Amino acid sequence: MGNFSVSLSKLIEKVSMEVVYMPQDQDKIQIEIAEVNRPGLFLAGYYDYFDKLRLQIMGLAEMNFLSGLSPEKRYEALDQLFRQKPPAVIVCRSEELQPFPEMQELAEKHQVALLRSNETTCTLMGSLISVLNLELAPRITRHGVLVEVYGEGILILGDSGIGKSELAIELVKRGHRLVADDAVELRKVSNRQIMGTAPENIRHFIELRGIGIVNVARVFGVGAVKVSESLDLVVQLEAWDPTKNYQRTGLESEYYEILGVNIPSTSIPVSPGRNLAVVLETAAINNRQKKMGYNAAKELLIRLGLNDTLD
Repeated sequence: MGNFSVSLSKLIEKVSMEVVYMPQDQDKIQIEIAEVNRPGLFLAGYYDYFDKLRLQIMGLAEMNFLSGLSPEKRYEALDQLFRQKPPAVIVCRSEELQPFPEMQELAEKHQVALLRSNETTCTLMGSLISVLNLELAPRITRHGVLVEVYGEGILILGDSGIGKSELAIELVKRGHRLVADDAVELRKVSNRQIMGTAPENIRHFIELRGIGIVNVARVFGVGAVKVSESLDLVVQLEAWDPTKNYQRTGLESEYYEILGVNIPSTSIPVSPGRNLAVVLETAAINNRQKKMGYNAAKELLIRLGLNDTLD
């Protein structure tokens, strides 16, 4: 995750924190790791294994510990923390906990951002980690189209000109939502989840050969677009090949690997007369049923007496 960073200003905006002291432009302070830290042990004098690149969260326990120290000891403990120059020190529960005067003095002395939040410590840490995991996640860009169909995020892949954008427009007309066209940015937010979005400069635009560029949000309304979506299924469109054996039963599971995460995948042959929008809707519902534990192909085998279980 060290290849990416997020500005402190973006973090303040997304998590709704208040600035007590800011040494420089918020956009110039960059956070590079997704972990946060509660410096209780550090304030108590244990200085090993302290990561100064992490955001430092001051909760009820840390503030009560500091209030029990003499002014000299408190100043010394806080001075040790601020001289490490973390990206920011954040005080939680701002309605009941106020930063000590020494904190603002040392923040100005060592040029460290000092923030506060009304949230409880656990809530704030969860929000920060969630935003950081998304913003700092490993990412790649794939040529394709990302749509949401019946709540399933579907990445449509295929050769240029095979009809990915036309299929996306048909799905939008049927009440589904466009996330990204042409360039899909995929982020690994956890070991099992890939989030897809569009680069901000081309978001909500789609290219249709023979027509040109269309703003989907303007033409079909804001209900026809979505900023991001978790990836549930990869559909690969390919020209119909009469010599190829395509999936007929659905018993065999196929996967498409993205950033080390295996996503369920299926190949759909394209030929004149096939209503691909209906096929894709069916694929979305079928994938949703499989996640819920139901497999139609296995049930058919049981009815035919060819299989004893649905496992």
